Amino acid sequence: MDHMPEIALEWHRAGRRAALCTVVETWGSAPRRIGSQLVVSGDGEMMGSVSGGCVEGAVVVEALEAMDVGARRMLQYGVSDGDAFAVGLACGGTIRILVEPVGSTLPENLLSALVDARAERKAIAYMVNVDTGERSLSNDYAKRLRSDRSGFEEDGVTFVGVHNPPLHLICVGAVHIAQALIPMARATGYDCSVIDPRESFASDVRFPGTTLLHDWPDEAVAALGLDARTALVLLTHDPKLDDPALEAGLAAECFYIGALGSRRTHAKRLERMAEAGFTAEQTDRICGPIGLNIGAANPSEIAVSILAEMTQVLRQT
Repeated sequence: MDHMPEIALEWHRAGRRAALCTVVETWGSAPRRIGSQLVVSGDGEMMGSVSGGCVEGAVVVEALEAMDVGARRMLQYGVSDGDAFAVGLACGGTIRILVEPVGSTLPENLLSALVDARAERKAIAYMVNVDTGERSLSNDYAKRLRSDRSGFEEDGVTFVGVHNPPLHLICVGAVHIAQALIPMARATGYDCSVIDPRESFASDVRFPGTTLLHDWPDEAVAALGLDARTALVLLTHDPKLDDPALEAGLAAECFYIGALGSRRTHAKRLERMAEAGFTAEQTDRICGPIGLNIGAANPSEIAVSILAEMTQVLRQT
């Protein structure tokens, strides 16, 4: 769901033609958030979603016509629109969708630059004036990029589409909680990595399809890189494993840092971080004991509480 620009560029370069369709505005109970995208090929194949299945069929027809004439289109579907009922959007929501054929209204070089920025994990904003069709890329929209919120500027005609790097979850400690947390996080859009020098713990059998590093945590997090789209979760209970990664996380811009352990364990952890030279303001970023207090009683429930807390910190701060 997060690789629509890449797919659009691939289809276009393969000679299949492509149109990138973006939700630019919503009202009421629209099923997909602003910035959601759908790609349509010249032969009618589609990837992604702009409405969770409600209007995709109608959008594909419009996208094919837009590619034929080489012009962008602004579509609107809502409960007052008879066509919307015909395609299933009868839940009270209204959406506007911008359709941009690649190579005509959306230049290939601009889409390529966007894809390159995403590959380099650079936060970037795609701007389009829906009146004039003028387009550009920028990293000046710090507030929008931090909150991950696409939308129109105050002028009502400049749409800013936020393209952040994929969220990245780094778990230190290949324990049972991590086994439950990784697939949950992956389902919500995270790239996932597990660090544990114990190869019998961090194995492909226990963590299929996951990046595994068997280095010591300080070396491993340096290799992976820490940024504002990274959640660092420490699960070993062992200071000699957790603390080096924790120090790296505190020195970086991770949006979330959580550490497993009791309140007593966390108090000792804070003492060690203070001795290492970190301020109270820095250590206040550590969520410990980790996870929202939902009365979790087993590894899977603890994983739910951790993912919920990660989401709360990401979306509400």
